[in-house]
Amino acid sequence: MKISFHGHSVILVEANGTRILFDPFINGNPATDLKVEEVKADVIIVTHGHNDHLGDTVELAKKNNALVIGTAELADYLGAKGINTHGLHIGGGYNFEFGRVKLTQAFHGSGYVNEKNEIVYLGMPAGVLLTINGKTIYHAGDTGLFSDMKLIGDRNQIDVAFLPIGDNFTMGPDDAAYAAELLQAKKVVPIHYDTFPLLKQNPQAFVSMLPTGMGVVLKVGQSIEL
Repeated sequence: MKISFHGHSVILVEANGTRILFDPFINGNPATDLKVEEVKADVIIVTHGHNDHLGDTVELAKKNNALVIGTAELADYLGAKGINTHGLHIGGGYNFEFGRVKLTQAFHGSGYVNEKNEIVYLGMPAGVLLTINGKTIYHAGDTGLFSDMKLIGDRNQIDVAFLPIGDNFTMGPDDAAYAAELLQAKKVVPIHYDTFPLLKQNPQAFVSMLPTGMGVVLKVGQSIEL
């Protein structure tokens, strides 16, 4: 299984011939190496409805005939646009052909600014547990620190956790380091930083707060194998 980082919170998982793309914020993302017209995805998982996470989901889903997974409200919103969706909700999971997806809580917001500059409420934000071939990936989405991360870690053997460290809108490095302690993932990769000036962080400094060998900084386009 290959997992690659593409700036901000964009993660691509490739396993068993299926390409699973998280939070495809590409157009308008100065930190990504992807181009919408070149991206191939079979499944798109969206953690919440903010523009920098919902991103190019509609165009990519239509172009690739991809399945989009998210909260029920988000799935209903996208389904009305002709997208093939599967709605879940916090604590709920489903066994797909490619693997299992389960949503966890996240403490944040979720809304989309449409072409009329109106804010559309898109349900609760979420984190995601993706399990494929006996390996579990945790994408925390946008969230602050919360104590139930310990429960997530206790109940799941997490192989790699993607945690936001940008501060201002999400956890900063100190809280994310404590989150890593609660989750006890084998590997922790920082995301949601340096995209914009407000999110400027030093990922190596974050990794230095973690136990030796736990933290992994991925440059844009880099990948790890599970």
